[in-house]
Amino acid sequence: MTVHHDKMAYGRLASLKEDASLDKLGEMADKLNAPRSEREKMLSGELYNVADAELTQLRRCARKLFFSFNNTGEEETEKRDELLRALFGKCGKFVKCEPPVRFDYGCNTEVGDFFFANYNFTVLDCAPVKIGDQCFIGPNVTLATPVHPLLACDRNQRFDKDGNPVEYEYAKPITIEDNVWLASGVTVCGGVTIGHDTVIGAGSVVTRSIPAGVFAAGNPCRVIRPLTEKDKMRLPEE
Repeated sequence: MTVHHDKMAYGRLASLKEDASLDKLGEMADKLNAPRSEREKMLSGELYNVADAELTQLRRCARKLFFSFNNTGEEETEKRDELLRALFGKCGKFVKCEPPVRFDYGCNTEVGDFFFANYNFTVLDCAPVKIGDQCFIGPNVTLATPVHPLLACDRNQRFDKDGNPVEYEYAKPITIEDNVWLASGVTVCGGVTIGHDTVIGAGSVVTRSIPAGVFAAGNPCRVIRPLTEKDKMRLPEE
């Protein structure tokens, strides 16, 4: 059987062989073995130390920003917008929040265009929180990504050899797709995705992902029914 060799492929393999020198391999090994920061662990969903100095500083920065935001006057719309854009990791156009708001980090939260959150919007964004376009958030809504150990022996306060506090937890991301409405008092837990064009009823606790285009409610939140053309309102201009 005749084997047809690809000279171009051999050329590419030769360059790979040259790149894979001992120095290169050593450099790659060093990167793999390098200690990961607590922030990297947190964002990748691994167990991490909440009391880490970098994370503590990031939380302080967020608190300063939302403290300033929460103490703005009703007429200070430009200042509110500036503070929100400094707080969020990514921020679309026409974004409005009614104070007060609270965030763990702020920089781990992304919101799309035409976003509105009513009073007492709380985001524990230890894992990434992504919110799409045209999303409405009712008052007293909480998005909570942290997951604490179930056993007290794992959860209780401890200290390292130098007497510094050590607090272990991990976090799961939350994704809220476009055109979602979370009504008053909704709590969304880590690891949940809420599909586009869905409405979550007041007081719901969302512990599992909810599909697109439905009305869901309850504790735990469950799908009640799909949203259809029968739910269409006749608007004044129509």
